[in-house]
Amino acid sequence: AGLTAELGLIAAARPSAVTAADRADTPAAPVFVFPGQGSQWPGMAVRLLDSSPVFARSFGECAAALREFVDWDPHDVVRDAPGAPPLDRVDVVQPILWSVMVSLAELWRAAGVEPAAVVGHSQGEVAAATVAGALSLTDAARIVVRRSAALLRITGQGAMGSVLLPPEQVRRDLAPWDGALGVLAVNGPGQTIVGGDPEAFARLTEQYAEAGVGLRASRADVVSHCAPVEVVRDELLAALAPVRPRKPAVPFWSTVTGGLLDPAVLDADYWYRNLRQEVRFGETVRQLLHAGHSTFVEISPHPVLATGLTQNADALNVPAVVLGSLRRDRDDVHSILASLGEAWTHGLPVRWDRIIQSGSDDWADVPTYAFHR
Repeated sequence: AGLTAELGLIAAARPSAVTAADRADTPAAPVFVFPGQGSQWPGMAVRLLDSSPVFARSFGECAAALREFVDWDPHDVVRDAPGAPPLDRVDVVQPILWSVMVSLAELWRAAGVEPAAVVGHSQGEVAAATVAGALSLTDAARIVVRRSAALLRITGQGAMGSVLLPPEQVRRDLAPWDGALGVLAVNGPGQTIVGGDPEAFARLTEQYAEAGVGLRASRADVVSHCAPVEVVRDELLAALAPVRPRKPAVPFWSTVTGGLLDPAVLDADYWYRNLRQEVRFGETVRQLLHAGHSTFVEISPHPVLATGLTQNADALNVPAVVLGSLRRDRDDVHSILASLGEAWTHGLPVRWDRIIQSGSDDWADVPTYAFHR
């Protein structure tokens, strides 16, 4: 019944929530985009673990790399096994997200979609560097585990949220707070992430509410990219001293520096700056657009950067394609197939023969005449 209904929508040229249409000309290879914390949800990736050999193999390799640094099993966490640590712990969710994002990237690549570049937001840069080939799995696991564990020292010391205002205006609004609040990230010309002292943040929320400006608070109890992070600097530099970046196969665009980066500098100091400094995501995306990139695939359990990506493209009047991978509380397999379908309709070279497993050698030839539309 569901398939019949979808075919009916296509025949009537009506939009569908799960079926993509209108095939476009083949675009350039996409930019793979990796978000920071916030895209996670209970049960994410479980169906893919059970149904996709490519995803399961990659996730297993990430889990093996993590075991050198943690005393829990990533498989147990995503399956919510008895005794597994909760997903809402910062030192658990960030390594799990890294594993899921790296494995989703492998799934896209197995389907024939290769990245022309990678970009990450906050801790998403660890996954981006892994996929680019700039970090070994062991070094990436070391970074994501030690980085998130260090954040436990500042748990509860901050609050953060997203405000739909230009960063210039937000900076002016924060000036009276005398450093208690700051801009943590700029995702787009009208999407700014602010945070800092919890009491000051609560008063700022009230101030914006009175002015009719929405400030959507995050549920995170650990705030990065602000002054409290400085207390973990020495600890983090020592823990990440063994990291040895490698020559990447894919260009790495940094949201720490705001542009294309030589991954040779992805050492311990870089990963501390990744944690402490403002995330220059919007600036980096605009640089990517200026460089000719116009197709972006967010590699995550739920698209959280789509608004910022679209805002930056609109600001430059550049037609852009913004795609996701999975969606919160939606079947993983259905989500990834729908995303691949949307990618194909926008001209990306999806290899359906690698994805659709018929379970039979009985293939039927289509008629040789041209199909009547």
